[in-house]
Amino acid sequence: MMELKELKGLGKARLETLNKAGILTLADLLLYLPVRYQDTSVTTPLEKAAPGMEVCVSGYPKAAPRLSRFRGLTSVTLRLCDETGGLPIVWFNQPWLQTSIHPDELLTLYGKIDRDKQGRMRMVSPVLVKERGILPVYRTLSGLPPKTMRDMIRQALTQLEDCCPETLPEILRVKYHLCERNFALRQAHFPETRENLAIALRRVSFEGMLLYQAAAASLRGERAKGIVIDVPDKATDAYWCSLPFPPTSAQKRVLDEIAGDLKSSRAMGRMVQGDVGCGKTALAFGAIALTAQAGFQSALMAPTEILARQHLESAKAMLEPLGIGCGLLVGGMKAKERRKALGKIASGEWRAVIGTHALISEGVEYKNLGLVVTDEQHRFGVRQRRMLSRKADAAEDAPNELVLSATPIPRTLALVLYGDLDLSIVDELPPGRTPVKTRVVPEEKREGLYHFIRQEAAQGRQTYIVCPLVEESEQIDARSAQETYAELCNGPLSDLRLGLTYGEQDAVEKAETIRRFSSGELDVLVSTTVIEVGVNVPTATVMVIENADRFGLSQLHQLRGRVGRGAKESWCFLMAAPNERLKTLCETNDGFKIAQKDLEIRGPGDFLGTRQHGDTLIPGMAMGADVQMLEETSQCLKWIRSPGYEEEWNQLKESAQAAFARALDEIAMN
Repeated sequence: MMELKELKGLGKARLETLNKAGILTLADLLLYLPVRYQDTSVTTPLEKAAPGMEVCVSGYPKAAPRLSRFRGLTSVTLRLCDETGGLPIVWFNQPWLQTSIHPDELLTLYGKIDRDKQGRMRMVSPVLVKERGILPVYRTLSGLPPKTMRDMIRQALTQLEDCCPETLPEILRVKYHLCERNFALRQAHFPETRENLAIALRRVSFEGMLLYQAAAASLRGERAKGIVIDVPDKATDAYWCSLPFPPTSAQKRVLDEIAGDLKSSRAMGRMVQGDVGCGKTALAFGAIALTAQAGFQSALMAPTEILARQHLESAKAMLEPLGIGCGLLVGGMKAKERRKALGKIASGEWRAVIGTHALISEGVEYKNLGLVVTDEQHRFGVRQRRMLSRKADAAEDAPNELVLSATPIPRTLALVLYGDLDLSIVDELPPGRTPVKTRVVPEEKREGLYHFIRQEAAQGRQTYIVCPLVEESEQIDARSAQETYAELCNGPLSDLRLGLTYGEQDAVEKAETIRRFSSGELDVLVSTTVIEVGVNVPTATVMVIENADRFGLSQLHQLRGRVGRGAKESWCFLMAAPNERLKTLCETNDGFKIAQKDLEIRGPGDFLGTRQHGDTLIPGMAMGADVQMLEETSQCLKWIRSPGYEEEWNQLKESAQAAFARALDEIAMN
């Protein structure tokens, strides 16, 4: 069978680029599917083009292209005309197009229609069409032009039968109306018709989701022998009695489930999922208290230093009265402070160790580590969770693992994503929590909003203003944090104390800004979504989200959760034109209902987002998967694991382990 390096046109540099992207074999290349498609088979008349459409258009430039410059950015503009009308075209940061496009030349372009800041229709940065058909578009890899990528995949397809054998049992394919794998891969790369593409994407998406679930189920079934935590009867009741507030029935149920896991000889692997404010922190500390009382240490890992420090303050209030020593380990500590912390961890003086990624760094030695807790699960991978678990000094028995997630995910999707974990859902909020009132605010009511913010500030209440961008962009029609901050400081809110924070900001400056806001030294905090987790300010009563239509519903709900943390009435204002999607947020504060709606609107791929390097969390999911397929694959897994299908389940399990072999090996090694 041909090897990857034997492909024509693939030199050493390009081979290294593929290898860095995780493409090591021909099979990897064939499973490197397009992220989208350009349908250049049909030309749309310019009079039919409308905002939001992604279309192929043809025509002649009305005049020579014009080159402009703005704050280091370049733009090339022209007006394209056909017999039905005209359309402005703009390319950003492609200055060479000014001299390569001529007025008497027929141009065929493919791109998206939108509106500029003045509301005028335009096509932004289209590609020049050289080839007609349904063309695959792959994630860009440095040094590999799109045509080269397509040529390599065409070569690899000649070896398809040898390197990509069938993965799904025939009985399963027939039951769920799935085409064969070789047909699916051919059509997914180079579809002959829209119908063939739909058939191929269904097969690819179904397979990716099913194999992912099968691999996760295998991990769950092979959970290691765990450290047994002796939890006495009534120990959970005693913990709740030690707190100044009564638990909800959901909290009592979930802590009992955790206690049952801790007593088991099988290592606990449990996710606790719940909406903002449902009391997950109290549950985590309950698990830590039960573990400490049995003589074992616990480590809680948070995604940010701000959140870790907040957890430490809560731990001191809730655990130290029980005689449980608590301490902090974060990356920014001075050498002397770090040495002192490492000593207290190693000696076991700190039974509850709270920190960031520093908890899994070299040189950290634990004393009798029996429980690891990771907060904000979506910010850590399986590998990072397992690295913390490997810090346990028990050679044979694995520590118990508890993960927390404040991102509401529909149950079916949670089981797909975190199939290696048991799932507990805290579906009840403590009594007395005031729901945040949410309103959509159109642009013409902005001045009234600023008046309301000034009124709130006069009463000692604070406001968040969240923007989708850090700095102004000519390419994206959205408000930036820096632009908004400058505008408000010199205009509508100049009489208030304002602060600015964003992800790329200097860490010390960011921490100081958030500290000043938390302590009440600032009235308004202008930021990006960096404040989505880990900022707890009870006196903040107003959340303003600029360009709210650019965010997913679940992220809007997370941002809204930054207010309403005190007894005062709180508000969330969504700056956008009213639509059905945002109406959902105004009608309910139930994060799970919102997540379900978000999932239905955007589909699993967009709902989950992508990893930083561009791969979807589940192969094939972003292209053809929907909520119905999510349910289908979950039911399929249950069916294939039922009595009578042992041979088929073993075949599927082997396919899953092969598909995710590298990921599983990485987990095993760490």
